[in-house]
Amino acid sequence: MGHALAEAVLAPAHDDVPVGAVVIDGTGEIIGRGHNRREADADPLGHAELMAISAAASARGQWRLDGCTLVVTLEPCAMCAGALVGSRIERVVFGAFDDKAGAVGSVWDLLRDRAALHHPEVTSGVRAEESRALLREFFAAKR
Repeated sequence: MGHALAEAVLAPAHDDVPVGAVVIDGTGEIIGRGHNRREADADPLGHAELMAISAAASARGQWRLDGCTLVVTLEPCAMCAGALVGSRIERVVFGAFDDKAGAVGSVWDLLRDRAALHHPEVTSGVRAEESRALLREFFAAKR
């Protein structure tokens, strides 16, 4: 989670919400990194999770990320949860819950939906207070 938090800190430099993610392979090596870049790239798909998943798939040379873990500072949204299912990520670890758009346990639970084609293991609340603090500071500065 420390690496994901370090990624999150990079996002506000281009006015993006501080969310960071890393993908770790079965040997413990980070094979993908990302932070929010929606504002920086004018791209609605610029979520930290998608950046990290894309980098990991590129590093592996394949779209299937079996045996990998995604670590992200904020609970994934529905779009990112769908990408996690589609990429066959084995495990998802996240920090803070997202009570407005979370899709891994708070608003929705797409990863555990019986209709999902793949069901990653989920661990939540890891270093959640640090993740929430980054978000609070970012939005407080906006107000």
